[in-house]
Amino acid sequence: MNLESRKVPTQKNPEELYTFLTNVANFKELMPDDTKFELRGDDSFLFGLKGMPEIKLQLKEQTPYSKVVLGSASDKFDFSLICDIEDKEAGSEAQLFFTGDFNPMMAMMIKGPIKKFLEQLAKGLEQF
Repeated sequence: MNLESRKVPTQKNPEELYTFLTNVANFKELMPDDTKFELRGDDSFLFGLKGMPEIKLQLKEQTPYSKVVLGSASDKFDFSLICDIEDKEAGSEAQLFFTGDFNPMMAMMIKGPIKKFLEQLAKGLEQF
């Protein structure tokens, strides 16, 4: 399953946005208010969306000032949350991607909540 958010402009330059995203504690600021968030070390956190199991995300890959990849730390759910950062004249532009390998039934159940979650994260980045 592959989902993507809209591209959102930010007032921060690529370096500032990258630095913000590589500090996983900052994801709490981007999460919707009704999302459970628990820091689990310097490079991982646990979050829970309403109606879905809690998931631990871990920082997996960092390409300075252009890409941050978080991946599931669970064997049950194999997915990645990717943020691409593009330099723009008045700041930067960010786009989120969700990629995962799920059976068709699971994909059908989680597609809506994950798409909504991506858009909420994107909105948080836009306001950052």
